[in-house]
Amino acid sequence: MDPENTLKNRIALVTGASRGIGKGIAIALAKAGATVYITSRSLEADTSIRPLEGSLEDTLEIIKGFGGDCTAIACDHSIDSNIQDLFKTIQKEQGCLDILVNNAWAGYQIMQQGESGFGTKFWKHKNPAKFWDSMFDVGVRSHYLASTYAANLMVKQSSALIVHLTSSAGFKYTSNVAYGVSKAAVNRMTADMAHELKKHNIAVVALCPGRTKTEMILSRKGSTEHNESPEFVGRSIVALASDPKIMDRSGQTLITRELAIEYSFTDIDGKQPTTTKGF
Repeated sequence: MDPENTLKNRIALVTGASRGIGKGIAIALAKAGATVYITSRSLEADTSIRPLEGSLEDTLEIIKGFGGDCTAIACDHSIDSNIQDLFKTIQKEQGCLDILVNNAWAGYQIMQQGESGFGTKFWKHKNPAKFWDSMFDVGVRSHYLASTYAANLMVKQSSALIVHLTSSAGFKYTSNVAYGVSKAAVNRMTADMAHELKKHNIAVVALCPGRTKTEMILSRKGSTEHNESPEFVGRSIVALASDPKIMDRSGQTLITRELAIEYSFTDIDGKQPTTTKGF
């Protein structure tokens, strides 16, 4: 599959794109010719968490560097008015939205801060309500709000795609109860949104990457030989957005490595990740 210009004249929004999977998705969409809007809490590197390489400005510069069309907007997805203002801007500047990728998730902040809790049994949390909210406020609730505003633009077009990033925790126990329930909620939200948007020809899918070579993973010890690159995840979305039969997949939770085989695309090293370990 040659993605070059397959998404030309398409308008896309990727939330949480300062680094990691969101950054890779934004780059892949821009390489495919889409006009891409990207968000994070700030344009500069976030110093409120353990320092990691990357910022929204960095993502913007990379995309601009290869001639891509990109706009970076600071948006705290835990603040409802920020989300609403984001979509007002897109509507004013573009008048439409073809692809929404809901990637923003505040749970990474807990992992990056090294706080105890991500692997803690639910009855042992010192502040269980705060931990629960950290899994849901940005990642379930914010996805719901963003999709609501996006759908109001998309139904006028009668063709669009909404992608919710999810994980294997939505299918099986991984790290903790709240995390698993939040991802299961994303999967269910996908199915129900797809049901309501079907007659408007708007596809909604959940996308499940394998272990990915994010800045956080690369900062830890251990092999990343079989891990996916963030851009590989983006190539999955390019393939889906380019599929004229995408409505056949609406409501489903899809796995990046399976999509690579079906759509015949590779990772940035020219290979397809073969292991499902960490799915």
